[in-house]
Amino acid sequence: MMMKNAPPEDEIMCHCSGTTRCDIQDLFKQGMDMDAISRWTGALSGCGGCEWDIAECLRVLAEARHENP
Repeated sequence: MMMKNAPPEDEIMCHCSGTTRCDIQDLFKQGMDMDAISRWTGALSGCGGCEWDIAECLRVLAEARHENP
């Protein structure tokens, strides 16, 4: 289900590493958590400005997975 004002999948979530929302979603689907995504992409290892956004993205993905197993 797409939310009305959902950001595009190519939105950059971490500007330091260039990690996109789609990257985060794909890695989450592969079973990676926030730490694994950080190690794989380099996200969350620069300035730290993306931490809240990525955490929120993962929270929403986890809730959607729980609601639609």
